[in-house]
Amino acid sequence: MDPRRLLLLRTVGDEGSLAAAARRLGTTQQAVSQQVARLEAEAGTALVVRQGRGTALTEAGALLARRGADLAGVLRAAQDDLAALSGLLRGEVAVAAFPTATALVLPEALAALAATAPDLDVRLAELEPPEAEDAVRAGRADVALVFRHVGDPEPVPGDLLRRPLSSHAVHAVVRAGAPRPTRLGDLADERWVAGCPRCRAHLVRAAAASGFAPDVRLATDDHVAVQRLVAAGLGVALLPVWALRAAALPGVSTGPLDGVDDRVVEVLLRPEARRVPAVRALVAELERVARAVDGGGA
Repeated sequence: MDPRRLLLLRTVGDEGSLAAAARRLGTTQQAVSQQVARLEAEAGTALVVRQGRGTALTEAGALLARRGADLAGVLRAAQDDLAALSGLLRGEVAVAAFPTATALVLPEALAALAATAPDLDVRLAELEPPEAEDAVRAGRADVALVFRHVGDPEPVPGDLLRRPLSSHAVHAVVRAGAPRPTRLGDLADERWVAGCPRCRAHLVRAAAASGFAPDVRLATDDHVAVQRLVAAGLGVALLPVWALRAAALPGVSTGPLDGVDDRVVEVLLRPEARRVPAVRALVAELERVARAVDGGGA
């Protein structure tokens, strides 16, 4: 089998349609369809089926797509080795990060990196932690910024390196003029605005420990939208300090709560990526900016 077709099949599976895969690869839908057909002929079985307006991989297609992901990782590792040998801050480095990190930490870190390595091509994708971790593992990203909460289960040791970047509080967000709560239980009777799935799970777990189930009426991943919804009197919320530093809006009151654990931010990368000068430089800038944001100076 042509390994390039395995990489193409992986892209079709990631994108969910031939047209979207063609756009990502910078080619035509007809060309992608022809390559998939040739791979199906080589495999002797169907690899892709129509599903609604898109496509889905068959069981055989999913198996080969996983091999494509393995192959992408090997190719990325080879590129990393070449970059390490050259010792030059050039080429491409891909970053995946959750929205708050994208708003607060990455702009300054990437600007500093651009000043020292103008030939480096940096690509950024905004992804929630599970998708960002998958992107690093599959070779679509070199570095990922992810978060979890102190009370969450510890990550299972695996094939990726985890470097701590920050640990910061999660605060209550209530409408300006409302009584400021001191315990999570003070908000048991309120309607809630929840965040991303991981943030919502954290809210539900913390509320259960405080003896109530939150009445979640609204949900959005946008920390600015959360504050506007609270300011409009539509509910209360929890937001991490990083989100409030990225955008503090009028009309809300914020403060720490007993019964809510901190959020931990980590940098994920493949072990071999540590040898790549561009990756090392990016991680160093992220650590510098995070220290400054958390009050530790530059």
